[in-house]
Amino acid sequence: MAEMLETRELRMVYQDGKQEVVAVAGVDVRFRRGEIVGLFGPSGSGKTTLLSLLGCILKPSSGSLRLFGKEVTSLGEKALPAVRKRFISFIFQGFNLFPALSVLDNVLLGLRIKGITGEEAEQRALRVLEEVGLSERSTFLPRDLSGGQKQRVAVARALASDCPLILADEPTGNLDHANGRNVMEILRTLAHEKGRCVVVATHDNRIDDIFDRILFMEDGSITKETDDINKLRLMRELTTSSLR
Repeated sequence: MAEMLETRELRMVYQDGKQEVVAVAGVDVRFRRGEIVGLFGPSGSGKTTLLSLLGCILKPSSGSLRLFGKEVTSLGEKALPAVRKRFISFIFQGFNLFPALSVLDNVLLGLRIKGITGEEAEQRALRVLEEVGLSERSTFLPRDLSGGQKQRVAVARALASDCPLILADEPTGNLDHANGRNVMEILRTLAHEKGRCVVVATHDNRIDDIFDRILFMEDGSITKETDDINKLRLMRELTTSSLR
């Protein structure tokens, strides 16, 4: 698989009064086309901050972030929106849908932000809504959808933009297990069949078998990495048994 994204000694430090808060502490990690990666860790471990750095929403305090081999951290603030527009799509736990717009118009709005309009945009939006099983609800408003359907609209919006990198922050956080799994299987298909790189920040252990790799974060650092999900589950079972 071709490498898409790489960080070296990536750090994010906030100033809280006179005290420094290290949110991301020198992270070295690589992500490749065609894989879906889970980023696990407790609240406050730095998952969301790292995702924001990978998505060029935040500029790091120091370190390197390379996208398709090109350094991103040296770009000015005016250049970063163009990078996000061309390369990156986001999926959030809160769906981020506009309540007054239909399902179709919510997807179209995402395309307009990317500079895609007219007949091309409408055809693309209708196609991706069919792919996520929502073509019959294209005229519905968000209030008429279930939580799982709303998240599928958010996935459709990310899919329609055709960006190579998809970053998802707790996409199953507001969903029951069945709907959450449905959303994650769509994301896995995007990675494996369409060559996207999908990075998911989560603490939902029920979906760990979806991922090709799992990274563990604690105190701003990646402390463990595994691509052996069976081994991971055995370790969890042994840990749980020892605590009983």
